[in-house]
Amino acid sequence: MANVAPQTIRNVVLIGHGGSGKTSLAEAMLFTAGAVDRMGSIQDGTTVMDFEPEEIARKATIGTSVAFCDWKGSRLNLIDTPGFINFIEEAHAGMRAADGAVMVAGGVHGIKAEAEKLYEFVAEFDLPMIVFVGEMEKDLADFEKALEEIERSFRKEAIPLQLPIGAGASFEGLVDLIEMKAYIHENGKAGVSEIEIPSGMSAQIEKYRKKLIEKIVESDDNLLSIYLDGGEIDKVDIINGVKIGSITRQFIPVTAGSAVKNIGADMLMDAIVLCLPSPEERAKVSPAEGKNPKTGETETRLPDRASPFSAYVFKTIADPFTGRLSIFRVYSGTISSDSNVFNAATGTKERVGQVFHLFGKKHTPVQGLGPGEIGVVAKLKDTNTGDTLSDEAHPLLFAKVRTAEPIISYAIESKSKGDEEKISSGLHKILEEDPALQFHRDEETKEMIISGMGQLHLEVALEKLKRKFGADVQMKTPKIPYRETITATAKVQGRYKKQSGGRGQYGDCWIEVKPRPRGQGFEFIDAIVGGSIPRNYIPAVEKGIVETLREGIIAGYPMIDLSITLFDGSYHPVDSSEMAFKIAGSMAIKKAATEARPVMLEPIMKVNITVPEETLGAVIGDLNAKRGKVQGMEQSGACQKITALVPMAEMLTYANQLQSLTAGRGLYTMQFSHYEQVPGHLTQKIVAESEAKKKKED
Repeated sequence: MANVAPQTIRNVVLIGHGGSGKTSLAEAMLFTAGAVDRMGSIQDGTTVMDFEPEEIARKATIGTSVAFCDWKGSRLNLIDTPGFINFIEEAHAGMRAADGAVMVAGGVHGIKAEAEKLYEFVAEFDLPMIVFVGEMEKDLADFEKALEEIERSFRKEAIPLQLPIGAGASFEGLVDLIEMKAYIHENGKAGVSEIEIPSGMSAQIEKYRKKLIEKIVESDDNLLSIYLDGGEIDKVDIINGVKIGSITRQFIPVTAGSAVKNIGADMLMDAIVLCLPSPEERAKVSPAEGKNPKTGETETRLPDRASPFSAYVFKTIADPFTGRLSIFRVYSGTISSDSNVFNAATGTKERVGQVFHLFGKKHTPVQGLGPGEIGVVAKLKDTNTGDTLSDEAHPLLFAKVRTAEPIISYAIESKSKGDEEKISSGLHKILEEDPALQFHRDEETKEMIISGMGQLHLEVALEKLKRKFGADVQMKTPKIPYRETITATAKVQGRYKKQSGGRGQYGDCWIEVKPRPRGQGFEFIDAIVGGSIPRNYIPAVEKGIVETLREGIIAGYPMIDLSITLFDGSYHPVDSSEMAFKIAGSMAIKKAATEARPVMLEPIMKVNITVPEETLGAVIGDLNAKRGKVQGMEQSGACQKITALVPMAEMLTYANQLQSLTAGRGLYTMQFSHYEQVPGHLTQKIVAESEAKKKKED
């Protein structure tokens, strides 16, 4: 059994906007702690955390990865997550396994829109958080400006624990505001040395040291009394105050440094141990709760070995060779190799083979894992991301992380004939890895549709599909699910009569069509009285109408939002049949729809867009050009949130356009809202395309 005491563990999720330096920081921490012999490089593709070919090629984190190191008696489990908006749901899922977060912000670029979205996830899980202001080695790095952005974006007081010595090319070390000592760093880990506090920093140090102490004493009456009387606050009290204030999220501790120069990784790890909770400390503030699937009662699991086993699977990797890999966080009890566990989500037993610790892509076998530890096991048959593993005698089900709905969809088709089954099978395995992806076959258009959080998200998924499962596909713009409806009332007769020797065919019906309010759907009203149409033929009339509505009148799209009343008709005692009345119903609705002023409808999407203040005008102008209607705007830190209604046809490639308009700093979500009438000139274009397609098929 692994011998890591819960009180020594820190489960830390690394978050931040894309390109903020999370993976480089993780590399610096692992190197400084002695977990690796040398620092890997993003540029060279040699980091511990970014090991997938797609990550190495793009020099960016795409999936969540895990590694660990030991630091001054504590075990730090680092969960490195993507920051680009296309993959931000990976970070959302990764936070479920953490007890605290380190947000990496730029000393130059500050807080981007993705970081604000990530902070919403932090608040959702009520995670204590440290902000690491990186890039201090770069020109224009400004630590105090970064502090202002942190407070404005996250609406919480930012309390520096350290101050940088110099900035840009002159950045060489840090002043510790708790210890009141200064350190410079030369050549990374080997060159840390204490120096005299630079005299030119006296005013800045006094300002932020005072801010630190005042924040601590304001929640402790005894310390406040000492402080107001002019007394010194003891270092032990400062340390305790920082710990309590951080864990209870009263403020945001801030550290600084440079990942690429490995300045500040050691002091960040000190801050993690101090400011972020162990599983035991976390349980006191936010205990792990789930539902007993047998009783429906809420139960709590404490992070000790004596409690019944419970664990949450927060990541799945689909490997064509080793099978499914399930990465999990243990919340209570223990799990050992060659044992049995119960999947409370599926109600099935799972056989556990070898249990491993994770270090990037490397798996280290262990006999077992205890509370607070993170591990991986292979080949669980019925276990997916979001499932809870528990003791069968004491089953428990933790709430799953809710995944955002996809914002972009593409149709895909095989580059080789006969690969459809391979595509479907491979994609379903890719979906096990990434719950933010969706895949289905559209019954209306007969297309295979893949949906995700952006075009890059889909491209990466299809690259994995080819690499792992040998299925090569190409993406194309999906068909828009237009609809048709009517705008007027009409009464018509549908009469079908055929006589060709022997028994004939006869069906006759009168219908009235009326438009219904948008979203009300189709309604069929049987108003036949006096037996003008026998009861057994009325369903046939309705069937003929419904089948014709599916084919549309204008351009071949289904008709919606109309009421049809069958109010009269006639029949022949010998020649009438269900088929004759079905044809009569079809004839009637075609004629009625034509007379009732049919129109095209298009799907309208509700779009929520978050953009930097300086790009607001460009984004709104673009929305107007897309026939969008801005519904409202509100301030969100340094950004603006826009709510708009925009036709789906204008949003198919919006992810790329927004990235261009905002230099990659904008993000959005989108969901279906309602249908609206298509402008006349666009209707003509849609009809022309439909007719051209029919001619081609003929």
